[in-house]
Amino acid sequence: MSEPDARRPRLWAAGCAAVLFAAVAGVLAATTPWNPLPGAVPGGRVRPDSALDFSSAELARARAFDAAINPPAYASLLLGLAVVLVLGLTPLGARLLRWATARVRRWPLRVALAVVVLTTLLRLVSLPFGIWSHGTLRDYGLSTQALPAWLADQAKSLAVTWVVWTVGMVLLFALLRRFPRYWWTGAALGAFALVVAGSFAYPVVVEPMFNDFRPLPAGTLRTDLMSMAARDGVPVKDVLVADASRRTTALNAYVSGFGSTRRIVVYDTLLSSPPPQIRSVVAHELGHAKRGDVLYGTLVGALAVAGGVCLLGLLLSSPRLRRRAGLDPGDGGRGTADPRAVALVLALVVVAMHVAAPLENLVSRRIEARADAHALDLTGDPGTFAEMQHELAVRNIDDPGPNALERLLWMTHPSGAERIAMARTWARMHRHSEPPPLAGR
Repeated sequence: MSEPDARRPRLWAAGCAAVLFAAVAGVLAATTPWNPLPGAVPGGRVRPDSALDFSSAELARARAFDAAINPPAYASLLLGLAVVLVLGLTPLGARLLRWATARVRRWPLRVALAVVVLTTLLRLVSLPFGIWSHGTLRDYGLSTQALPAWLADQAKSLAVTWVVWTVGMVLLFALLRRFPRYWWTGAALGAFALVVAGSFAYPVVVEPMFNDFRPLPAGTLRTDLMSMAARDGVPVKDVLVADASRRTTALNAYVSGFGSTRRIVVYDTLLSSPPPQIRSVVAHELGHAKRGDVLYGTLVGALAVAGGVCLLGLLLSSPRLRRRAGLDPGDGGRGTADPRAVALVLALVVVAMHVAAPLENLVSRRIEARADAHALDLTGDPGTFAEMQHELAVRNIDDPGPNALERLLWMTHPSGAERIAMARTWARMHRHSEPPPLAGR
């Protein structure tokens, strides 16, 4: 193959990635609610003040929990990333997979076995830190699970990982083998479809693996929640209660599913809260459903994944990168069709996920803030909203003042202090009484 012919697929892959990433950037720039509370002028906004709404004991407990939970979280992140990079970007991963799959002849089974070996290894690397974190959660009363039950959930999660990664990798390598130069075109389309299909399947396939659900008994609360959804124009099939108390003491609710599968799901831990506070939490979740946030996130995420696949096509066609990973440089991509390249693919995907996480978290915080504004509009009750946000922050031991690194890496929601400040801003805008200070109440 001539040099121009060899370069053409790489140029097309680079162009495809650039176009798709530019499309994602344009969509996010145009649709992200950068001002989630329209009409609030900068000078009229209430600034978050943790000391105003959280007692010194609550703040001290949040800081202590943060100091206890961060070491295993950061250690797991750094060690996991180091291991996947060593396996993917050095010959070690290829040698491991050659040894593990030596007795397997059919390539789909070799790919599947490679996936199982690598994902299991990475889970085992992170397991000690997960046990450390689980112990911290139990010490602070956030987890109600004994270690065996927690390990059983980890095993279920690993099984789901095996299935998802195996399906994706087998399809990817089928395209690599059949279309070695332009495999990424079909893979990008397939990845888009798989992300969308997975989002629709998750509520009915994966959620029941980790929780049992029962209908909320007929009564005032169920009637109020269904009526509020109808008033908001959000069709809901049912209100379910998840048995979250067997795992956690945290408070939560969400709207799950699409179309005929859409239902309000309330943690059983939330049912002990006053009904107005439950309605406030559910009103926030209805805001997500009304705006189609899950579908929006799915489609934008699928578009970004498709762009990532095109970028993957560019990177996997690099002879230098394949040599670094201990693979045959190949011809036009054929060297990457070796199942031993699973380690390289996994490493590149994991790096991409970590690079994208800060942007995802930034957009998520804005979308969550818009849902908060929706809850305030729907209930017209900033006092109850502020009380519920205080209760959520205290019960879930959220850090009211996270540092910049924590916001980048972990925070998908505004802090409790920020959410309470929004309630006060909303109250000023709509001439309601501002929620009083909540510290010590």
